[in-house]
Amino acid sequence: MNAFIRLSLSLIGISLLTACGDEIDHNDIRKAGFVFCGQGKPTTFNPQLIDSGITAEALSPQLYDTLLTLDPKSHQPVASIAESWSVNESGTEYTFKLKRGVKFQTTPWFTPTRPLNAKDVVFSFKRIIDVDHPFHQVGGGFYPWFAGLDFQNLLQDVVAIDEHTVRFTLSQPNFSFLANIATSHAVILSSEYGQQLAAKDHKEEIDQLPIGTGPYQLKEYQVNDLIRLERHSNYWKSPAKMEQVVFDISHRGTGTLAKLLRNECDVLSSPISSQIPVIQENDNLELTATPANNVSFIAINTETTALSDARVRQALNLAINRQNILDSVYYGTGSQAYTLLPPNSWAYQKDSVKIRYDRNYALALLRDAGYEDGLELTMWVPLEPRAFNPSPRKTAELIQANFADIGVKLTLLTDDRFERVDLENINDIDLLLTGWIGDTGDPDNFFRPLLSCESDRVGLNVSMWCNDDFDFLLDLALETQEPRYRLNLYRQAQNILNQEFPVIPLAHGVQFRVHDKSLTGFKSSPFNAQPFDRVERIH
Repeated sequence: MNAFIRLSLSLIGISLLTACGDEIDHNDIRKAGFVFCGQGKPTTFNPQLIDSGITAEALSPQLYDTLLTLDPKSHQPVASIAESWSVNESGTEYTFKLKRGVKFQTTPWFTPTRPLNAKDVVFSFKRIIDVDHPFHQVGGGFYPWFAGLDFQNLLQDVVAIDEHTVRFTLSQPNFSFLANIATSHAVILSSEYGQQLAAKDHKEEIDQLPIGTGPYQLKEYQVNDLIRLERHSNYWKSPAKMEQVVFDISHRGTGTLAKLLRNECDVLSSPISSQIPVIQENDNLELTATPANNVSFIAINTETTALSDARVRQALNLAINRQNILDSVYYGTGSQAYTLLPPNSWAYQKDSVKIRYDRNYALALLRDAGYEDGLELTMWVPLEPRAFNPSPRKTAELIQANFADIGVKLTLLTDDRFERVDLENINDIDLLLTGWIGDTGDPDNFFRPLLSCESDRVGLNVSMWCNDDFDFLLDLALETQEPRYRLNLYRQAQNILNQEFPVIPLAHGVQFRVHDKSLTGFKSSPFNAQPFDRVERIH
């Protein structure tokens, strides 16, 4: 192994470190690559193990491939390393033909002896669903994004039919299955690499020293500073145009916009809305906006005494002036959320009666629920700007003022960032200001991970809310391909949410990206993660 790499055990897992945290030499990188200003610090390089953050939203498509990908316009699954697929009549068996000659990365810690084959696909998915798989417990044995979909109970088995054919068997028909395995979480790992690590009893390295088939491979990781990727020379689509990509994840000195303006980074994902005018005035920068597949919302802890009453939850919903939030936080770039589903969802329905600003009705509901003299609540506010909420602190302060208007004293508890897997720490918190970026265009991808009973059981349902009727409708909707039938079922599910209000939808943000005009070749998608293989510097 190269001398610059050493493994260090930290509280968040095993991280790949350099000997020291050197400053990023931007000029040197610009000769053969570019610098991406990133948000957050990865705790793993394996997107199977997390459900949000930089690993899933930026790194995953650079390091790994998936069987399918999602078309940015149609939102439908299209071929990737699976060149074709078929489904049996009952909708419970999916058979995939794999591309030939897809090569894994060669790094100081692994040299592959063969191209990707069916064994790698079986290894990758069996790890998630099979508790007896030798790698299932590595990294804690928890696969949050898949757990939120109840994937372990859905996928009964995955087997290799021959070297280039794989069959997935489902417990029941599920018409979001293809879309789900096309997301940046459903990556294909190397079975051969896993075997080598198991033989050395270094299984944890599979998630910390990644090996995939993507356009870039890991070169260097300095915790809280940078992640350096280098070109995968044997990438199956043809090698990436740039030799390296550096993710600047440092928080030293000035913020990301200042780095961009000083040419210390070339790309910034999800700039804060208030920064947009400054960016637009700079002739060297190009701003792109993609219709977002996201939502900002307040998750309500329905297990606390006051908030177990749907009248109180509805009162809080009516107390919020969403237009004020849009004007002050989103600077006109966002749109009001009437449901969890974004406007670009085929199941979207606007309900302006339930989602409105009505202070007097809110006061009447509180009085009816026995809280005429007011109420004291706490709200956890992660401060990291996201596409769905470009300024969480400002949003929280506006909500705090709205609640004060109806006699609800709201105490804000702030944190730099938040992962849904941290939920055991917030059981005593009343509200959580959060959001969700959809990984697919299917409504199930919003409803099930956020609000299903299964998601509640595995600790990912932030509202700790469970409704069997709601779940029943979601399950029915996945068992049919008939769009009209599915639409009706999702509307019934939405009606339950409009009565119960386990979450309060706030706004949908626009997915912005800004980059130096000397770069071209970026791909845009409402689902965030896109490879950088076609990015190049034109002058």
